[in-house]
Amino acid sequence: MLISRRWQSRTAVLVALGITATTAFPILSATTATAMSNSYVVGQLFPRSREVRVSAGTVIPVRFEEAEKIVVTPDETAPITLVVAEDIRSAAGTVLIPAGSEIKGNLQPVRGGTQFVAEELTFRNTERQRPIDATSEIITETETIEKGSDSSSILKGAAIGAAAAAVLSEVLGDIDFLQVLAGGGLGAVAGLLLGGRNEAEVVVINPDADLDLTLQSDFVLN
Repeated sequence: MLISRRWQSRTAVLVALGITATTAFPILSATTATAMSNSYVVGQLFPRSREVRVSAGTVIPVRFEEAEKIVVTPDETAPITLVVAEDIRSAAGTVLIPAGSEIKGNLQPVRGGTQFVAEELTFRNTERQRPIDATSEIITETETIEKGSDSSSILKGAAIGAAAAAVLSEVLGDIDFLQVLAGGGLGAVAGLLLGGRNEAEVVVINPDADLDLTLQSDFVLN
């Protein structure tokens, strides 16, 4: 009888443990499933952000609103601001860079000519700015302006870089009728005024034809 009772007692304990374990397992399983489900839902509610970008190689049409032409010397660096002429859109038609946005940069000498190098884009009607890596084609053609010659066809309607203005004033005399680009430092052109000059070599830029920009790397919007 003692053995039988002990056996019964052990059996009862094992049965009780089995019931407890069986009861606990579904609870644990349910908890795990709930956690996985919640994690998935959170992932859906807060998706990982995706960068929006304009691909390298994209051409950005621009215009220069201050003048019809720009005149600089071949070795001059001149800061200017260009304006995006057309909306730049994604393949789905979304406007990524709106027309009217401004691009600041410099006309600067490069091997073989003059090139505009963009630095910063300001989106239209906002103060939002992004760095931009874009350049124009290299402008290689130059014009020679001689003392006593009629240069009105070249200079009419042009914005003049500070260095070009200094050289032209020496060759032509009074050039008060010309518009000198803002931002040019006089210190950079002081050496150009030494000695008499009979002619000046300048680069004449037609913004509509010469300054459309090509992205050299992806332009990230966010």
